[in-house]
Amino acid sequence: MPAPEREVQPQSPQADPPPVSAVSMKDLLASCAAATAVSTPPRGEPEDEQGLDAA
Repeated sequence: MPAPEREVQPQSPQADPPPVSAVSMKDLLASCAAATAVSTPPRGEPEDEQGLDAA
C-alpha cells in the first residue's frame, strides 16, 4: 500500500544559509548617511518661507 503524500514529502524544506556580504556594517551605515544627506533638501527658515508666501 502506498504511503500518504505528507509522509513522502519532507515537512519543511531546508533553507540555504544567507550569503555573506562583502560590505561591512560600517560602510553600509556610512553610505546610508551619505545618501540621506544628499537626497534631503535643506530646511529653510520659517520666516523665509512666510516671506515668500506673502509676496
